[in-house]
Amino acid sequence: MWPKIVDWKNLRFGVEIEFIGGKPEQVELLPGWIMSLDELQIDETGEDSGSELKPPPMLWEDRGQIREMLTRLQALGASSNWSCGLHVHIGLEPWGQDIVLPLLDAAVKYQESIQALLNTAEHRLVYCPPVTPEMRERFLADPGPTAFHHRGRPQSHRCGINLAAWFDIRTVEIRYANGSLGYDEVINTIEFCLRFVAAVGAGRELSSDPQQMAAQLGASLDGYPPSVPTPRWFRERTWLEESLIPALQPLAAHHVKDGEIHHVLPVPDGILVSVEDADGKLTEYVLRPPAEGWELVRGPLM
Repeated sequence: MWPKIVDWKNLRFGVEIEFIGGKPEQVELLPGWIMSLDELQIDETGEDSGSELKPPPMLWEDRGQIREMLTRLQALGASSNWSCGLHVHIGLEPWGQDIVLPLLDAAVKYQESIQALLNTAEHRLVYCPPVTPEMRERFLADPGPTAFHHRGRPQSHRCGINLAAWFDIRTVEIRYANGSLGYDEVINTIEFCLRFVAAVGAGRELSSDPQQMAAQLGASLDGYPPSVPTPRWFRERTWLEESLIPALQPLAAHHVKDGEIHHVLPVPDGILVSVEDADGKLTEYVLRPPAEGWELVRGPLM
């Protein structure tokens, strides 16, 4: 049912905490918490590092668990850098699917304001593509998760306000926050997301000014994870990747049905191209550019 007034403190939520370093396999987890050891970030040298930590669905009154787990992470040397993000999932059970369209409309109207309030780093925006009016048309015609697929790099359902998550785990995912292991920054982000979803659920109109929006919601005006600049080598790698993608995309589409390039990396025997299919599965190939055309050296690797 929508609209419906629900106390934001009674909404269940989860948070994906990305980090580098530390000893993720040695962290003692509280009951229900998950360490996704295959979810790696990038450290300052360019090596895969860290992991992603996730709690079970929890209520605001359980937030002390987050402080405890952040303390355990940092005690083992974990930290957060420019490659890390903080993704908040808010449960939509009080409204059911009735809230998906209002949230879509709110995303189109407020997503840039949320991005500004949460200080989203520019290099992270490729993982937070916008919700578009075209998605609304697709959803009205066929109200399912494919309405929220964003064609482009990376091919993804993971918009900055990810409504496809409703069809997977009955949540909306807000992906704009930069990474942090600071408790206050993490909890400020979660509180804003809870208050925002509760406001949309109640049918409230909000200001598009970021500071006014936060004030209307009773959320923090600042104190969110700061934007951290990327190192020069990463920017150079990104420039090279973006220049190669137009040339490599036809090969990606040939080898993987509906495939789009997720990332490109140099490797000793050529160029590794990771291709994502419509279901989010990654397949890797190694290519080498000879004098004429591209040569497939190895693949698929995944």
